Amino acid sequence: MEEENVTSSPSTPVHRLRHRRRSNEVVMDGDKVNASPLLVNDRNKYKSFMVRTYSTLWMIGGFVLVVYMGHLYITAMVVVIQIFMAKELFNLLRKAPEDKCLPYIKQLNWHFFFTAMLFVYGRILSQRLANTMTADQFFYRLVSGLIKYHMAICYLLYIIGFMWFILTLKKKMYKYQFGQYAWTHMILIVVFTQSSFTVANIFEGIFWFLLPASLIIINDIFAYIFGFFFGRTPLIKLSPKKTWEGFIGASVTTIISAFVLANILGRFPWLTCPRQDLSTGWLQCDADPLFKPEPFALPAWTPEWFPWKEMTILPVQWHALCLGLFASIIAPFGGFFASGFKRAFKIKDFGDSIPGHGGITDRMDCQMVMAVFAYIYLQSFIVSQSVSVDKILDQILTNLTFEEQQALFVKLGQMLKDKLS
Repeated sequence: MEEENVTSSPSTPVHRLRHRRRSNEVVMDGDKVNASPLLVNDRNKYKSFMVRTYSTLWMIGGFVLVVYMGHLYITAMVVVIQIFMAKELFNLLRKAPEDKCLPYIKQLNWHFFFTAMLFVYGRILSQRLANTMTADQFFYRLVSGLIKYHMAICYLLYIIGFMWFILTLKKKMYKYQFGQYAWTHMILIVVFTQSSFTVANIFEGIFWFLLPASLIIINDIFAYIFGFFFGRTPLIKLSPKKTWEGFIGASVTTIISAFVLANILGRFPWLTCPRQDLSTGWLQCDADPLFKPEPFALPAWTPEWFPWKEMTILPVQWHALCLGLFASIIAPFGGFFASGFKRAFKIKDFGDSIPGHGGITDRMDCQMVMAVFAYIYLQSFIVSQSVSVDKILDQILTNLTFEEQQALFVKLGQMLKDKLS
């Protein structure tokens, strides 16, 4: 009897434990049965959805305000975004113990960053800066001299940073320091490659900056909305939250939006006119043929109940379809790349500066891919590559001194006089 009691007493809690486990398993199975793959049925996601929506509205409002203020302010916005992106990326490989032993490593990173900024923006904006200073002869000569030696100045600053890096190398820290050096240069390539194209697009006309950027924003918003309410099928393992439903819904919406938005934006001269200086005034110019309305007859298979048989469109709308196609199908791969990058570093977001979105870099991943494509498309298929009077004058003003320009004027006048006589 004692043995029976001894053996039966421990069996009771084991039996109860097994019973509890079985009951838990039943509850979990019930949860799975009632569960749905739709994010909309996950109540915990609603708070995130509202925070993300609130932040998106603030960003769109700020973006519209900056665009309204003009080219120079948009460029300043790009610079601020660059600084935040660089800060987030610099912090990825930072290690506190090593940084304590290397007190100037952060300053060195930023030295290379601002040297690269001076080089990139100097090449893009030098002529426009000279055009702005033409009214004052002293400042014009000063700016012309800086433009002439711009590359030498940037190289000198880089060599100073290079020597600074070599002189601060410490024993047992070589691997970390050279890793930071390589990482810094990779950041400069990633950040300034896309930003240089972005700024070039801005001064070709705000339209060529605003339309591509807006298409990425539209694609991102509707991919989230369609995925939130209808998403069931995972799209790619690198980004588990992305779904085919969100991808397809956003693609259709983006392409339609590209066609409609190009018609709206293309009717404002201050958005379509290129900026040749760094002033902040409103622009007026003769409309480019791309932005002149043309009648378009609808095809014969259009249903009879459709109220319009002919409509007015801008030729640029056909180009907008190409931009919309790229923004909806190719540009999201920039986001997939960023997702894989974050997985490699085992982080959720690049930063936390935007509630519900993460960091600035999290919002710029697709924009970087889109900006490069927009510039290449613009220069390859839209902007005329032929020599023009304006381009020749730009070269003269940039590369010749005031005395050389006077001599050229006298010689050109003499040549024309001899030709007419």
